[in-house]
Amino acid sequence: MQHVAVVGGGIVGLAVAHELAAERGVSVTVLEKETAWAAHQTGHNSGVIHAGLYYKPGSHKARMAVAGNRSMVRFAEENGVPVEVCGKLVVATEPDELPRLQVLAERAEANGVPAKRIEAAEAREYEPEVNCLAALRVETTGIVDYGAVCQALVRRLGELGAELRTGAEVLGVRGRGGRVELATPGGIVRADALVNCAGLHSDRIARLAGLRPAARIVPFRGEYYELRHDRRHLVRGLIYPVPDPTLPFLGVHLTRMIDGSVHAGPNAVLALRREGYRWRDVSLRDLAEVARFPGSWRLARKYARTGVDEVLRSFSQRRFAASLARLVPAVRQEDLVRAEAGVRAQAMLPDGSLVDDFLFEMGPRQVHVLNAPSPAATASLEIARHVADRVMDVL
Repeated sequence: MQHVAVVGGGIVGLAVAHELAAERGVSVTVLEKETAWAAHQTGHNSGVIHAGLYYKPGSHKARMAVAGNRSMVRFAEENGVPVEVCGKLVVATEPDELPRLQVLAERAEANGVPAKRIEAAEAREYEPEVNCLAALRVETTGIVDYGAVCQALVRRLGELGAELRTGAEVLGVRGRGGRVELATPGGIVRADALVNCAGLHSDRIARLAGLRPAARIVPFRGEYYELRHDRRHLVRGLIYPVPDPTLPFLGVHLTRMIDGSVHAGPNAVLALRREGYRWRDVSLRDLAEVARFPGSWRLARKYARTGVDEVLRSFSQRRFAASLARLVPAVRQEDLVRAEAGVRAQAMLPDGSLVDDFLFEMGPRQVHVLNAPSPAATASLEIARHVADRVMDVL
């Protein structure tokens, strides 16, 4: 039986391992450097099952998010993971956002996403406190606990006989005798192929394996608040702004989680460490890598004003509340309580552009997932099928 080593125990790595073990008849070892599964991007995820309306038609993100929306709901239901298809509103609050709302509706149609433009009165039937001139109602958006999805994947992998190792950081990779050898603190792991799903460290694993990827992972911290328990009634479901196409991220939004809490955010600031969840989390190595990469400076120049605004909002609860009040005017500064932040592993090119799609690269008996930010959790089971196909090509 062929043996594949999967590096990374977040939702993408676990989904890839499950696809290989359950559907391709492959023996699998999963190597996770932390002592728990889903410790980083997956464990700090907003819990949204995206519908797939934002992404360029025909892209990996568009195709895999739309298919993943269905497969993730099905997986959760089959494995006893709480899930709800609640829908969401994307709201235009200013006249100049109305044409962008129409463009978004057209993109949804191109991607096969059911999205209906509605007027303000109808939007308030879904969200009585919302402020808008018009909105898109996206019925297939859902919410789930991705940590619980990962636990279900771990359970199923155990039943399939997969070897699951935590505390197993990959320190070196080399090809030897037609196989791949991975050095870990517990010894050498030998496999017929390597799959790199290391998220925030995916580019480093690729370089250890002998690749020279053009893209570099730059970590962006997304900071969240949540509404106080007695103010959760202000938001019934999910409320998003119309995205500004000149900016790289969606903007702050309001999301009811599967446990009933309502999260608000995220903003987006450069993390000072690849796993930098707070301003005081600093890595000189990580900062030096960002500083040496020419794309970082080009991005900073392009979005200087936006970057300053995001940093100011990071330090000002009043500014954060004001951003949310554009969507729901009843939200006040005193309604917000700090919640856990997340760090997005975003691939960047030397010209300063952010890689817009999922990015996969191949090496000798290797498949590397080098860009898998949102909607990767939604699309994880579809990413897994794509990666497994590539693995079977190199075995």
